[in-house]
Amino acid sequence: MSDEINEAPRRGRPPGSKNGGVSAETEVIRGDMRSTAREEDPRARAAKRAAEIRGHRTEQSLDENDRFKVDMNEIPPGWTYEWKRKTIYGKEDPAYEVELARGGWEPVPASRHPSMMPKGKFETIERDGMILMERPKELSDDARSADLRRARLQVRSKEAQLNAGPDGTFERDRPLVKKSYESMPIPKE
Repeated sequence: MSDEINEAPRRGRPPGSKNGGVSAETEVIRGDMRSTAREEDPRARAAKRAAEIRGHRTEQSLDENDRFKVDMNEIPPGWTYEWKRKTIYGKEDPAYEVELARGGWEPVPASRHPSMMPKGKFETIERDGMILMERPKELSDDARSADLRRARLQVRSKEAQLNAGPDGTFERDRPLVKKSYESMPIPKE
């Protein structure tokens, strides 16, 4: 037979070539890819973002989790803010929204309080199916007065029922109905 040895084809770049077989022309056109991929140091970027977040959370501690807290100093004079239901299990209730509008409630624009919503295309302030709404303080005072009148009327109605007896029964002693509350003692263990 012959003295020849069959060699397998070699893998990789040819011996003596530089830059893995990439020509100088290709290297100039391509340029350095890494410099654009890492624009700034990740630690510096993280420190910059942390400072930005801390700037939004001036009064709150970083561990505080009250999502619905609204600083009373941020509410414009003559207005009241309240959280109202926007969705239940992801569904909106148009009838309830009409009721709110009739009561004078309007959504608070996110542009008025940019620290309450993340950057983006948010028009209103919403959290967990609730929306922050506003109305003139006069209307809120009127609604509280009406609620108080209804509550007092209900108490008077029940007092009248307690004092009245059916025909043919004896006179009743006037029952004592307390209209205030006292603190209850808390037992110590």
